[in-house]
Amino acid sequence: MCGRFLMNPQLNLQPNIFLVGPMGSGKSAVGKHLSKMLDMQLYDSDAEIERITGVDISFIFEKEGEVIDNLSQLNGIILATGGGAILASANREHLQSRGKVVYLQTSVEQQLERTKQTRHRPLLNTNDPQKKLTELLTIRAPLYQCIATITISTDHRRVHAVALDIIHALGLAAHSKMDASRADEHSAHDH
Repeated sequence: MCGRFLMNPQLNLQPNIFLVGPMGSGKSAVGKHLSKMLDMQLYDSDAEIERITGVDISFIFEKEGEVIDNLSQLNGIILATGGGAILASANREHLQSRGKVVYLQTSVEQQLERTKQTRHRPLLNTNDPQKKLTELLTIRAPLYQCIATITISTDHRRVHAVALDIIHALGLAAHSKMDASRADEHSAHDH
């Protein structure tokens, strides 16, 4: 169930970054921030499935494997995956062998807080969302952990702080004007 796959040495110098984790862990928000900070293209597998098929994500979970395979073959991208992307062994293999996998870990309580206002979460259309999230996390957390290059907790944290942790943990250099201007502010105060 949990195999280690070698990364493709053909990838460019800026590795792919694949964000995995449960719904509400911040994959899309952190992905947008990383995209700006690292000057890398962001893809969201759920949005990409909707774009390709023209159908809402709640009806097309089965398309995820094809999209993950196609997107993970691109170079120098950030990919925010759907929460269940790791359920298929082929997806786990593709993600692990084609880039750096970042597990955005979050508690069920934080997931409930972050998803309570949204209506486009088909798995939460239940009388007991907390029970459903707990069940999903019990099944999925070991799979996220299994393929993760790094694990970053997102509970009660700002998106920018999470993005910086990822950049530092992966040994990457930020390229954005936003990060450079913050560095200038800090160095100006040091003198």
